[in-house]
Amino acid sequence: MTSNSGKLGVLHILHMYTFGLLKRLYGWVLSWAHKKYASSALFLVAFAESSFFPIPPDVLQMALSVSKPKKSFFYALISSIGSVLGGIFGYFIGFFLFDAVGKLIIDALGYQAQFNAVGELYKSYAFLAILTAAFTPIPYKVFTIAAGFWKVGLVPLVAASVIGRSARFFLVATLFYFFGPKIKEFID
Repeated sequence: MTSNSGKLGVLHILHMYTFGLLKRLYGWVLSWAHKKYASSALFLVAFAESSFFPIPPDVLQMALSVSKPKKSFFYALISSIGSVLGGIFGYFIGFFLFDAVGKLIIDALGYQAQFNAVGELYKSYAFLAILTAAFTPIPYKVFTIAAGFWKVGLVPLVAASVIGRSARFFLVATLFYFFGPKIKEFID
């Protein structure tokens, strides 16, 4: 066995462990859907995902919206507020605590190459880059931490986050409000 194949074996085991960990986190997030404090959990997941947590709040928002489609817009509002505030927290991690905390988050999630690429994007397209990341499944936390590290203004971060995150979560809410559980299969 060459040292290269040994490294591949270790990487495969690490990947499978990480996948298992993410699957357990996913299940844990979903477990909050039918609990008394589901709305609070949604806020916390949205906040955490914007700065360090790997599971997006959409998972819990969709589970809640399936069970109560008439409250879909309320859940979108919770997700939006939590996510924007979490993005501001991510910004402060990048701005003030990158060496102590931010680098650990980026490294632990395997986003160093993306983090560097975001720094290049921020030179000319900071608002558009944040807006795109806020709306799409691109890891938003990379953009919030990077915004602080690369000294993007807080106002562009907040403005792009409010627009992008709200659009994302309210789109999901609209689909569940009008189509109910049938839309979950489509989204999955």
